[in-house]
Order: sequence, then structure tokens, then C-alpha cells
Amino acid sequence: MALPPPDFKARKRFGQNFLIDDGIIASIVDAINPKVGEYLVEIGPGHAALTRPVLERAQKLTAIELDRDLVEILSHDPFLKGLTLIEADALKFDYSTLEGAGKLRVFGNLPYNITSPLIFHLLNQEGIIDMHFMLQKEVVERLGAGPSSADYGRLTVMVQYLAQVIPLLIVPPQAFRPRPKVTSAVVRLKPKALSAEQRSLVPFMSEITRTAFSARRKTIRNALSSIFSAEDLESNGLNLQLRPEDLRVDQYVLLAQALKHKRSLKEEEK
Repeated sequence: MALPPPDFKARKRFGQNFLIDDGIIASIVDAINPKVGEYLVEIGPGHAALTRPVLERAQKLTAIELDRDLVEILSHDPFLKGLTLIEADALKFDYSTLEGAGKLRVFGNLPYNITSPLIFHLLNQEGIIDMHFMLQKEVVERLGAGPSSADYGRLTVMVQYLAQVIPLLIVPPQAFRPRPKVTSAVVRLKPKALSAEQRSLVPFMSEITRTAFSARRKTIRNALSSIFSAEDLESNGLNLQLRPEDLRVDQYVLLAQALKHKRSLKEEEK
């Protein structure tokens, strides 16, 4: 079992839980399938449980770490040849500044407390080929959920519009030190090659889904009444008695297009 060195102490403020199960580590690395010549980026290398085996296969890796003490320890590890360490906040980092931007493969055991904003930040970065993340199991279930289910929500719609979601494996609490109180899971996200027009719909979808799912128990007629009239919804082929969780991603796309059109007409009238 890959135990962290004694000077690696998990910090609650960074949401750190270190992966120690060799079997799980091997399965994750196999799922990533790193190769020589690829541009791999790890977020939060921790005690290098994934860093080492990925480096063995890829020979080169960039890691982004916020904890300066971990950066200091990893930078002096003689077994991490080929590792480029960047001390930075992954939530604010501009990934287009990295070597290989446009062909990046991102992975990591993400802190639970920044999962959603970090995923959105990464999906808004163009040129990332794929992402492999360890997340809370219930978050992975939400990412991959289908309409009319309890797990289906704003996160589901936004991420599925931007990427293909592929759940990979379940990771039990005992695979970490310290043990988290929840079960984890690994997911693959493959960003879609969206056009500029499709990307321009993201803020409109964000507004619509935020409004809709803040009142998910209501019908869409009532939940979206501040944005659309009943006639607007019906003209887009929607049943007014549906609830926000009943609409498919493509139906939210139609609404985003309608809202963008409505706003552009208002601008022209000014």
C-alpha cells in the first residue's frame, strides 16, 4: 500500500485526502493511459501517488499545487525526474500558458470543496483533450444523470452540454488517508468541440439553469416565469407542466438560443 511519507500532513483547508491504495492507483493510471509525448497536467499531486506512475509512463508531467509545503517536498524528490511543479491556484490558473496548450490532458484527485467551480473553469479553457478526476461519488452520479431523476440538475446540464461524461470506477473511503466520510468515484470528461456560436450560449444556459433549478419543484411555466412567458415556452415545443429536471439538455439549448435572440432584439431596440 502506497503510504504517504510522515511529513505529508493532510490539510482540511485544502480538502486534502491522500490516495494510498495501490490497486486503485493502478486502475486510475490505466484509465488515463498516459503516453510519452503527451502534455499531461495533474491538479493537486499530493504525496505523488498518481504522479509517480504517470511519470513512469509519460516521462514528463506538469503539476499544479497550491500547498507550498507540498511543493517544497515534491521539488526535492529525486524520484520525480521530469516533473514540472507550478505553485498556483488551479481555480485561477490560465492553462493556455502551459506547454502543449491545445493538447492538454488533465487529471487529479480534486478537493471536494472546489469540485464544481474547478470543473467549470477547466471546461471554459479551450484545448483540453480530456480530464480524469477523482470526485465524490454523488457528484459523478450527478454529472452522468439523465432527465427526470433526482440527481439531474444544473451541474448535469451544464457539464453535459460542454463535455461527454464517462463514469469509470468507484473508490471506497479506505483507499485514502485520512479516510473521507464519503465514497469517491473516477470520471472521464471529454470536452466537446463546440463552435464559437455554441460556446456563446453558455452564459444564457447558465442563467436559465440557475433560475430553473432554484425552483425545481415548480413547473417550468412558474420556475422560468421571470425569463420566459408561457407563449415563449410553448413556441419552443415545451409542455408547461414539465419540471426543470424533466427537460433534456437539448431543450435547455433551445431555451438558451431563444434567450440570446430575445436579448439581442432588446439591444437593437435601444
